[in-house]
Formats: sequence, structure tokens, C-alpha cells
Amino acid sequence: MKTVFFRVLDAEDKAAALRAAIDNPNSARDKRTFELDPVVFSVVPRSPFAYWVGDKLRGLFGELPPLESKDRTAKAGLNTNNDKRFLRAWWEVSIKQVGGIQQWVPLAKGGAPSSHYSDTVVVVRWFSEGVELKAFASAYRAAHGWGDQWSAMINAIEFYFRPGFTWPLRASRFAPAALPAGSIFSKRGCGGFAPPEELPWIIALLSSRCFDAVFKMLLGRFGHPEFSGGGLQKMPLPELSPENKRVLADLFKRSWSLKRSSDTRSETSHAFLLPQLLEVDGDDLASRISSSREQILALESDLLAIQSEIDQRSFDLYGLSESDRQALVEGFSVESADIEPSLGEGDEGDEDDGDELDAIADEGNGVALVEALISWSVGAAFGRFDVRLATGVREGPPEPAPFDPLPAASPGMLIGEGGLQEARPGFDYPLIFPENGVLVDDPGHSLDLTRAVRSVFEAVFRDRAENFWNDASITLDPKNRDLRNWLSADYFEYHLKKYSKGGRKAPIFWQLGSLSGRYSVWLCAHRLTSDSFFQIQNEVVAPKLAHEERLLAGLIEAAGGNPAARERKEIAEQEAFVGELRAFLDEIRCVAPLWKPMLDDGVVLTMAPLWRLVPHHKAWQKELKSRWDELAAGKYDWAHVAMHLWPERVVLKCLTDRSVAISHDLVDMFWVEGADGKWQPRPVPTRPIDELVRERTSVAVRSALQGLTEASIPSGPKARTRRSSS
Repeated sequence: MKTVFFRVLDAEDKAAALRAAIDNPNSARDKRTFELDPVVFSVVPRSPFAYWVGDKLRGLFGELPPLESKDRTAKAGLNTNNDKRFLRAWWEVSIKQVGGIQQWVPLAKGGAPSSHYSDTVVVVRWFSEGVELKAFASAYRAAHGWGDQWSAMINAIEFYFRPGFTWPLRASRFAPAALPAGSIFSKRGCGGFAPPEELPWIIALLSSRCFDAVFKMLLGRFGHPEFSGGGLQKMPLPELSPENKRVLADLFKRSWSLKRSSDTRSETSHAFLLPQLLEVDGDDLASRISSSREQILALESDLLAIQSEIDQRSFDLYGLSESDRQALVEGFSVESADIEPSLGEGDEGDEDDGDELDAIADEGNGVALVEALISWSVGAAFGRFDVRLATGVREGPPEPAPFDPLPAASPGMLIGEGGLQEARPGFDYPLIFPENGVLVDDPGHSLDLTRAVRSVFEAVFRDRAENFWNDASITLDPKNRDLRNWLSADYFEYHLKKYSKGGRKAPIFWQLGSLSGRYSVWLCAHRLTSDSFFQIQNEVVAPKLAHEERLLAGLIEAAGGNPAARERKEIAEQEAFVGELRAFLDEIRCVAPLWKPMLDDGVVLTMAPLWRLVPHHKAWQKELKSRWDELAAGKYDWAHVAMHLWPERVVLKCLTDRSVAISHDLVDMFWVEGADGKWQPRPVPTRPIDELVRERTSVAVRSALQGLTEASIPSGPKARTRRSSS
């Protein structure tokens, strides 16, 4: 029995359109009115209510083999249920700990839809084949009464590290991208697999508008559906000739290469080489900005042309007529415009969901281009990025293949012969950078950040450095035309935003400052040691305070017993500044005994003890203070910093939580595996608990911790004027 369906989603006045369609069904047929037997819905798996498409479209599911055949499959992967513990941004952790059999492995986590190419921002803790995560998963499930099988959270483990394709679970469109070998995929960044030689053409076909629309028809949801692996398994794939496979594979490779070339300008990408303005020629910033925009527009045009060809070929390969194409694409575009994305219960959604071409276009903004140039220069000044790529002394490596394993470091980083970050400048390296990772915002100081960035400009632009410096100053600080102002007041916020991705806030250059921000110390996270704050205390801040105290004494002496109003004002300002420096030095002294950087814990937890040293960044201070309070309350006892500061609590936690014991390398002392493969606490630990606590306890740390725990959030003036060391 046939049923009549009326479709008025595209009408502005839906009530009037519905009445008109009912009153004049013949005139509305094929546009508003559809008549069919509902039994045909069952032809498509899940029986979606897609009444406006023709029999040809529904018949695809019976005529063509599903994706889940011929060694092809799609899977949901890892779900940690504790991302703060097990996930990091790849640049947070030491590069010697990333990839291969190391502690941290790339994890596809979803995010913005980007067909063909998408960098993997996140890494997951996976040492000893994920032993800590497996222990946590078993305990987590058991605590919820679901059994203790870790495989229910760590899904499809047999497919980990294989090359394939990945896509965000929930997005505006289905956007498969290459999944490099050596990676793990997740619940929200699913994984698809096929014979390696088949992957390029499959990814191209699956990225088409045709496939996206048919997939949405199958799912019965069109705005931001969940593109589940189970749904993808049922999707029909046409049989392709070798020539069609070759053409689609070539289109995929061209698109992948173009998108990766764009990513070589993003300093948080595995592909990063240089900022955009150093990839083009020009005698001044204006000409380079213009050339960059032209280059970006050309790239966008090429990508659109490639995608258009993929779309056209895919419609042909599925054998769809023009009317079928129109019904499929236009019908779903109407639905998508009318439906807002929604999330299920407990669903955090995919982050940064946006248009990839819009993101590329944003790179052409003149201010953004100059900000990226200065940001790279800061990295070069700290010895993170290799300035020789900009001077032409060193060439970039050849482009990798789409499914090659990701590198532990980007090719733009300054890496030594052992594959690790260069510890100190070589005799022929054109820059001097601080081996201890410390610079200051202090005009006239040998470690002044602005001076170091200016040295990068001189190495890159040589006799034109002054012109480029002035152009950058005008762009970023049009009022004062002083890059020092931007670096002091705005750079950290820029850096924090750029290095916050994949659910992680992970700045690697840290600005610590006095209460008003008039004096700052800049740190490179990956160059810090346990002695860093003693060095800052004795070699940086204390000498600065002594210098300013001498200036204050000189002002008082010069003013005599009856100072003028101007002299009294100068003395008051200098007294306030000296007071700030004394307070800043006291804070440094408080932190120095307990400081022990362990970036495996993540940037936020590593920085948490420093929360009082960032009073000029209120939002960031609030974030650090929140994490500090949670650390003190025992929320992150898996973290190394927790064991360092509260061993008496964390050692006891290892008795009841095997995953925490694994994290702190105490599992063999407290736990034993039974004959049935189940782990149980030992009746008696192999070593006395008080002995383990005593080994990890420091009187100096305990004393410093007491002072820091009892401290409150500092408050004070907002002035940001600076004093020179000269």
C-alpha cells in the first residue's frame, strides 16, 4: 500500500507550502509530493525514512558489495575514559618518548573534518603495549559493574598501528583522511582498513559528495550525524576498473600533498618547516604578504578542482542519473540547513569542527602571517626551530608518503645527530640560544627576549632586517610601533591559543612575571631541569633586583632631603618596582626547592606549582590554580608530580590502584598476577611502605610545599611599564 509524503523543508512558510501541496498534489509532485510503498525503506540497512530518493539510490545497497568485504573493514577504537591522564599534545612530551616502542604513540582523535590529509595532534600513553591503560580500563569497568575486560574500552586492538584511514565520528560531512602506520585510532577518530594498495582510491571515493550523501541517507540523520564504523561497514562500494582506481588514487595523492604543503607552515604540525612569510620571496613584508595570499588562493583553487573531479567521477561510478544526483545532494542540503548538531548524553563531541578551506584562507590574513613569523622567531631564539632552513644553509627533507609513520619531531625543529633536540649551538650555527631555556623581558640584558628575536631577523633577513623589523612592529603594534610591547603583552596569549588543540592546553614557552607584568622571565619547557629555578633565582632575578635597588638608592641620593614632585614620583615608582621584584624573587625561592619538571604529566600539571608566578595572565592562572588544587586533593595521583610532592599519599594509593602503581613503577612490590591471569594485591608488599615513602620524601620539598599550599591568589596593580637593565 502506497503512502503520500509531503516535503516542505525548503519552504520559508512551511504551513502554507503544506496546504498548497495537499490542495494541488499533482502540481507539487516530484517537488513536494512523493508517493511510495513504505516497504521499500527496508531495502536500505536501518530502513531510513528517505522517501524523496529514487529506487536506484536505494537499490545500491543490494546491487553493490558493502565496504565490509574483501579484506576491508571499519572500526571504533580506543576510549580512555580519562583523556587528561592518558593523552597529550605531541609537542608536550619529549621527542625521545614518541613513536615506535616508546611511551607515547600518535592517536587519531577526530576533530575538524579534513578529507585526505589531517595531522595527528594527540599522542596516547602506550608503554609496554598499553599496560597502564589496560589496568585502568579493567578497574574502571569493574567499578561500574561491567566486568573487568579492558578490550571493551580498548577496541579493535588487532588493527592498531596499521595504515588505514580515519575520520571524525560526528561532523558536518564524512571526511576520511590517511591514517599513518604506527598510529592508534579512537572512538571519536575511527579507523578504516583495506589492503594498503587499495587505500588511496578508497579514501578518494569515500570523500566524495556522493558517498557523503548516501552515508547520511543510511544513517537517517543529516546535519551532524555520527558516521559510525558499523554504518560504514554497510555502505555500498562499486567495483572499479584498474584505470578508475589509478585516477582516484592520483587525485587523493595530489590532494594529500597540497594539504600537507599547507601544513608545513603550522608550527604545531608534524610537517612544519617554516612560517608562510619565509616560504615566499619579497623585499618587504607587504610584498611577501601579497605573495602568500596569492599562493594560498592558488592552493584553494587546486583543492576545489581536485574535489570537484572526485565528486563527478564518484557519481558516474555509482551510476547515478542527474535526477538521482539532484535528489540526493539537494535533498540532504535542505535537511542539513534545518537541523542543528546535537550531542548524545555524555558526548563531548568533536572539537574544532569547521571548514578546512576556511582555515587555509585564514592563514592569508596579514596580521596572522606576521604573528606566525614572530612566533617562529621566538622558537628559533629558544633553539626549538632551525634557522638554517630560512637562510638556505639546510634543505628540508623530501615529502613522505601518505601512510608513512609520523616523525617524532617536525622537520623544522633543530635536531641533533642522535635524533633529539639540539642541546647547545654548534660552532657553525648562526645563532646563540639559551641552553637552560631562560630568556627575560628586560631591555639591555644579554638574555632579553626581544633582542634574541631581533637576532633571528638579522640572521634571516641580513641587511634588510631593520626594514622587516619595523614592518612587523607597525603591523602588530600600530600605536607604539614596538615589537617589545607585543611580545610582552600579547605573545603568550597567542602562543597559548596556538598550542591548545586536541583538548589539550599545552604552551611550551612560559611567561612568568611580577605582579603587574613589568618584569618577565620566559622559559622553554623542554630545556628546563630540576635546577632551573635555582638558576633563575641566583643568576637572573636576584641580580636584577640588586640592579634596581642600586637605581633606587641613586634616585634617593640625587633627590636629597627636599625632593621635587617629579623626583618623588620617580622614587615612588621605583620603590613599587623594587617591591614587585622582591615579591617575585620570594615566589621563585618558594618554588625552587620543589620544582621537578616532568612533562609526561602534561604542561598544565607540570606548571601547576607555578600558578602564583603568572598573575598577569588571569585566565591561565585560574586554570593552573584549579589543577593545583586538584593535585593537592589527590585527583591526579597517577602523575609523577603528585608522587614527588605527596609520596605518603601516593604510595598508599598504589596499594589499591594497580594502574597508579604501574605509573610509579611500584606494581611488582604491591601486586601479583594469579594463575587465572587476574591481578591481586600482595598480602605483604615486597618492601616496607614507610621505607618507600621515606625514599621519596624531601624535607626541603615538604617545607616549600607547605608555603605554596597556604598561599592565596596575589592581586595588585595592572601597570605594565618596564625598566631597563642598561
